[in-house]
Order: sequence, then structure tokens, then C-alpha cells
Amino acid sequence: MVRLLEKRQRTASVLTFFAIATFSLHILVLFLFLLQGLNIRQLSLRKPPNFVQLINGKPVANIDDLAREPEAIRQFISKTMISMFSWSGTLPPQTIEEVASPKSDLGILINTPQGGSQKITTSSWVASFALSEDFRKGFLSTVAEITPPEVFSENPNQAMISQLVIKRVYPPKQIAPGKWQVGMVADLVQKNRVGGAKLITPFNKDLLVRAADYFANPQADNSTDLQKAIYSVRADRLEIYEIRNLCLLDDYNPNKNQSQQCGTGQTSDSFIR
Repeated sequence: MVRLLEKRQRTASVLTFFAIATFSLHILVLFLFLLQGLNIRQLSLRKPPNFVQLINGKPVANIDDLAREPEAIRQFISKTMISMFSWSGTLPPQTIEEVASPKSDLGILINTPQGGSQKITTSSWVASFALSEDFRKGFLSTVAEITPPEVFSENPNQAMISQLVIKRVYPPKQIAPGKWQVGMVADLVQKNRVGGAKLITPFNKDLLVRAADYFANPQADNSTDLQKAIYSVRADRLEIYEIRNLCLLDDYNPNKNQSQQCGTGQTSDSFIR
């Protein structure tokens, strides 16, 4: 009888030890799953590695997230402003057939400060994603105000086109880590499709640019042409966060401050002067 009781006690002790070991193992596995989940979440929130575009167009990894090649900044400025202010009334061709017969640009309605709405071209709307979000909305309203309705006219006798002719983009002047001031001298040329009458407006601007993050398109294969264009605009990892009138004396000197350049009474509230 005593031996039977001792045997039962030993069996109970083994089962108790096995239950405790199994429970401890489950706790350890649960802890490992939680740790792995936290690591995966941190990877999903981590910024992608920064690539800086060199003059030859080849991207290279850069340890400094705020560093940008000066020539890449100038090219970004030129590309963005030309896309923003070159209006043809047609959409960019996506096929060989559209090269010969481009589609008409129906435009995109933008609210203006006066409470109404006016159209801007699709190319201007896409290019506006190169601007910072807090600056973009107000800037689009200004672009809508200066976009002639004749750009969207289907009547060839009334239709107008516009082209930004850049004369010079000055070397970027760094004003803070990851921020640059870039002067641009250009003309905004508007002309009638029929007759070719031109209106040339000086378009001299000081653009403030800063480094920006970029996240690749998660559904590149299923994206529309418009979505792909927007993602390509952000791929430069730069954004314009302010545009000012550029006052010229004999030459543009990036080392001068705004008051030295313009003097008193030479600034303008008008975006185009």
C-alpha cells in the first residue's frame, strides 16, 4: 500500500513538472512572437534609405538624409516650374497614337480666394505635388487665377498656349541643414494658337527648397498614369516650400539679403511681375 502511494506521488510530481514546463514554454513562445511583431512594426515605420541623384542621373546611397547634389536641385527646380507653367491644352501622350492626336486637357477645378473656382491644367496639378503640403493649396489658387480660360478652349481661333522659358537657375545657396535658396530668371510666354500674338511676362523668382522623405508606390503595377506621375514627382526627395519675387539689380547675388536686393518699395504682392 505504501509503495502504491509513493508511485502515485512520483507520477503526480512528473505530471506537475511537465505541466509547468509546457506552460513556461508557451509563455516564452508568446514573448518571442510579441518581440518579432514589434520588430516588424519598427521596420514598416522606418524611413527608406536615402538616395541622392547625381548629375549623371545615377542614384547613390547617402548617409546624410539632408544632403542633395546642387545640380540635382537646379534640375528639380527647372523641371517643376516648366511643368507648372507650360500649358498646351492637351494631355501628355501615353501612346504612339496620342503623339499624333493628343487628348484634350479638360483641366482641374481649383477654389480661388474670391470664393469661386477656376481651372488649372493637369500638368500643373501633377507638378504641384513637388510643393510642400502647407504651401501647395494656396499656390494652386494663385496658378488658377493666372491660367487663361482660353487654354482649354476647343476653338482654335481663341485657344492659347503658355511656355516658361528659363534663362538661368542660380547655384543653390544653403540657408539651413537640408534647406536651400535658389534664384530663377525666366519669362512666361503666352501666345495665341492662331496668329501667334505673344505676351511675355518676366518671371523672376526666389524659390526655397528643402529635403523631403519619399515612399515608393506600394501598388506600382495597378496604378493609373496619373498616380505614377505623382509618385515620380516626389521621387526627387525635394520639395518647394516658398516662392518669392526675385528682385534683380545688375546681377543676382545669393549672399545679399532681400532688403539689399530689392530696396524699399520694390516688392510686389503679385505673384507674376
